[in-house]
Amino acid sequence: MKTLEFPAPPPRAGDEDLRREVRNFLESRLEGRSPLQRAESWNGFDRQFSRELGQRGWLGMTWPRKYGGHERTAFERYVVMEETLAAGAPVAAHWIADRQSGPTILRYGTEAQKEAILPKIAAGECTFCIGMSEPDAGSDLAATRTRAERQADGSWRVNGTKLWTTYAHEAHYMILFCRTSGSPADRHKGTSQMLVDMRATPGVTVNPVLDLMGQHHFNEVHFEDAILPAGSLLGTEGEGWAQVMGELAFERSGPERFLSSIQLLIELIGALQGAGGEGGRNAVGRLFAHLVTLRHMSRGVAALLERGDDASVHAAIVKDLGATFEQELPDIARSLIDEEPDLASTSHFASVLAYTTMAAPAFSLRGGTREILRGIIARQLGVR
Repeated sequence: MKTLEFPAPPPRAGDEDLRREVRNFLESRLEGRSPLQRAESWNGFDRQFSRELGQRGWLGMTWPRKYGGHERTAFERYVVMEETLAAGAPVAAHWIADRQSGPTILRYGTEAQKEAILPKIAAGECTFCIGMSEPDAGSDLAATRTRAERQADGSWRVNGTKLWTTYAHEAHYMILFCRTSGSPADRHKGTSQMLVDMRATPGVTVNPVLDLMGQHHFNEVHFEDAILPAGSLLGTEGEGWAQVMGELAFERSGPERFLSSIQLLIELIGALQGAGGEGGRNAVGRLFAHLVTLRHMSRGVAALLERGDDASVHAAIVKDLGATFEQELPDIARSLIDEEPDLASTSHFASVLAYTTMAAPAFSLRGGTREILRGIIARQLGVR
């Protein structure tokens, strides 16, 4: 069986200077934001906040300056991500674009695509959505049935449906994973990625999908004879599977995989003050140990990305373990504090517990189900 290394990033004093700068900004900018609002960090949509990050050079941090980036390290970007998530900042307006869509365009896009889109992302002015999941396919991306057919004039005619598309109703662009040849039986072969202008493409319909709390973050996106310009192909036709695997490495590896429920841990520690006893202290100690381990592993992925190494399997491990940690946290909190979850409660613990409990089922779905992830991990380790 193979082994995997999660290298420790080298100590860098400059990173901690950046951390203090980011932390001071967030403390002032997010003053008055309630614990429940902080718990909604992933889904908090605030274009002005994203613009402010862009103005400070905290988006597109590792990209070349010619595309609006700042040529900083993956470790510096990690610091900004970690601090914004830990503070419960509203990140949804720039989240997907900065994390994965931008790096995918930087790696595979044409010069025209890079020049047109990347500076807008770095400025916090451009929102992306992910066109991967489909009805009846779950996390089996290779089963995609959405099809793009090249027309005589070089354009592409798209038909199909994408599901669970976060903030498609707010997005400027989508990176669409689709089939350009063959059939779903061909699995990885014949797939490609397309850039879709969500504001100017006739034939694209976005229908809301409400979550357990009645909130509108998810969508169904339907393509009916939607025509994409000839320059919409992202990367190489037929290489969509390899490209999307690289994109998922960015999606699965960051601190969001264990910090999206951090507000509940904060409220739990507060609720246990003076009342938790030895059992409470032991439980928090175990949770903290898990958190530190996940952070070390996630920073290890950042080190691999900084070196230019393939981090897809390492990212899958972080995502799987992080989702397990986050899904177990509400049950642990309920076992320690005799308080019913209630979104409308004046108790910060009860309201945050209610939100996290209802959000938790999606933690093992977003970015790939654990069954798919564990298959990827098992193949890499040589046990499948």
